[in-house]
Amino acid sequence: MWRRNSRKLSAMILATVIAFVPWAGTIKEVEATGVTKTTQVTQSTSVPESQTATWLWDATQIKTAPDSVLTFAKENNINVIYLQINRDVRNRYYQSFIHNATLAGIKVEILDGRPSWGLTQSRQGLVDFIDWIENYQNEASETEKFSGIHVDIEPHVLPEWKENVDEVVRQWQSNVSYLTSEAKRLHMEIGADIPFWLDNYTTPDKDMKISSWMIRQYDSVTVMAYRDKANAIYDVASGELAEASALGKKVSIAVETNKSNEGDFITFYEEGPEYMAEQLALVEQKANIHSSYAGISIHEYASWLKLASR
Repeated sequence: MWRRNSRKLSAMILATVIAFVPWAGTIKEVEATGVTKTTQVTQSTSVPESQTATWLWDATQIKTAPDSVLTFAKENNINVIYLQINRDVRNRYYQSFIHNATLAGIKVEILDGRPSWGLTQSRQGLVDFIDWIENYQNEASETEKFSGIHVDIEPHVLPEWKENVDEVVRQWQSNVSYLTSEAKRLHMEIGADIPFWLDNYTTPDKDMKISSWMIRQYDSVTVMAYRDKANAIYDVASGELAEASALGKKVSIAVETNKSNEGDFITFYEEGPEYMAEQLALVEQKANIHSSYAGISIHEYASWLKLASR
């Protein structure tokens, strides 16, 4: 059942978001047993017009079910995967997965982050993250390297945010400056998730909105425009799209598929994949007027997979 619905979603997004020219090839997977498995795949020979991305928070799946992840990615025209780091997963599984994804025309960006990364007392966690990336990239072949860095840092959920937002923002800015400078040193692009309402807050010096400051620091941002109607999705992301266009930066619009306690209007969980595809096609039409528009990011692989199975 999920494959039929998934193909419908894929076809609808394909018509408005991505154009691929296929070619036949094979990929090899190293399973948890250490056995190498070859799978027939199709790869793009052209650069997609815009991205369809998803988050893969459970990195153990590149060890236990890499073929399933890449098959789902192919069927849904996913061409960017934000893959969270898991130090318990050996490097060879990352290397194999990224190599196979590369052959399938899919970029893999390394993902990590937590609310506490907005505080300078957690700087060591960022240092360790960068060190891991540098060591991995130095050991990996060209087809095994991460194509970029993607972070999710949301200090607004911390109690300190309510106590002294300006102080939290100062520390957040310091950590972001560290990350972006290190990414530049590693010659890697870096993007970040930001909530759409971040433009309601200003930097401590009141010089600009926090969202504006973040757009300036990162190479790209993913605006978490968590709504379930095209007009609402576009409306909450339009400010960031306009500003990023002026700055020559890129913006991906993110939507949610997980069940939400904040209300049904937050997510496509209730409506299903076909309705989501229809709304994203409308978002695409609206957002394409902005040069900054990079595409859609759908949060996240596990919940999207469940949504497609209905």
